[in-house]
Amino acid sequence: MTNHNHIEPHWIDCFEALLRRCALHSGETAAILCESQSRIELIEAMRHACARIGAQAFTLSLPTRPASTQPPTPIIRSTGASTAIAGIAPVIQALAGSHMVIDCTVEGLMHAPELPAILKGNGTNQPRVIYVSNEHPEALCRLLPDDALEQAVKAHSKRLRSVKKMHVSSSAGTDLHIGLEGAPSGGNWGYTAKPGTMTHFPGGLVLAFPQAGSVNGRLVLGVGDVNLAFKRYIEQAISLTIENDHITRIEGSGVDAQLMREYLAAWEARDGHKAAYAVSHIGYGLHPAARFDSMAMFDKRDFNGTELRCAAGSFLYSTGANETAGRYTLGHFDLPMKHCTITLDEAVVVNEGRLA
Repeated sequence: MTNHNHIEPHWIDCFEALLRRCALHSGETAAILCESQSRIELIEAMRHACARIGAQAFTLSLPTRPASTQPPTPIIRSTGASTAIAGIAPVIQALAGSHMVIDCTVEGLMHAPELPAILKGNGTNQPRVIYVSNEHPEALCRLLPDDALEQAVKAHSKRLRSVKKMHVSSSAGTDLHIGLEGAPSGGNWGYTAKPGTMTHFPGGLVLAFPQAGSVNGRLVLGVGDVNLAFKRYIEQAISLTIENDHITRIEGSGVDAQLMREYLAAWEARDGHKAAYAVSHIGYGLHPAARFDSMAMFDKRDFNGTELRCAAGSFLYSTGANETAGRYTLGHFDLPMKHCTITLDEAVVVNEGRLA
């Protein structure tokens, strides 16, 4: 568990502002969901923020579940599918009956199997759910959303839904073609006030889940790009050949390429298929306050990397589960990249890492 830092007043200010954007008000019930490995500072600061608003807050703490050991499982990160609830019916009922769920689990409920039942509510109420990324509070406070970010995400989400293809290129050698017809897409700006919906904080990202057979080309991770599963800046380039959605070749002589080969091979051995090699989702960041260099300032334990995913002008390529394409695995890479040019149909939306 992370060391327990003293709760700073400006952290509470930050979370109070966030919860007010989610329309939490006095007298409403807020469930703070956490697990034994959750970051204590987030739980405590959220509890104080709820008290300032006058909400009736309670903390629901669950044990962090051990990873499966049969067969041996690689270390799992960034799945967005917390296993903490484990289908426990009274827990689901308590969350479904709340006006708001503040999700402080380590991985979050975004892809957890219990989420639909929670969002459905209890017949008289539908909660809104906000997952607070497992970051140090200082990183979160820098990334508070505002009206401008919401409007930018909505505009780019609308654009993404209307196009047929995306092309991504870079001076490092990336030349990636992505078909977007029939691909579910959307965006997140970091808060929600609508009952029966979920969001995550920080926000500032648009993305799409391509249909099967929609992604082909070459993806080159250059020096300074990121593998968030390992929480490492790339130090020696990796060239990925992508055919029919799947990484078919990993070229590179450095430790970064070696780690990627070994991790993907471990998931192939565990799953018995190559879903971990396939594309999960793609997208790009829009948050002007997010910094790509921020990972250098935090210990790995204090950093989850949402900031790099939503940094304005960054391209995000992710591997692993993609329900749209009928692929399922817990193996997952999030690979934020700088200096890419992104074209939607014939329009450039990001030019060499800068929003156009």
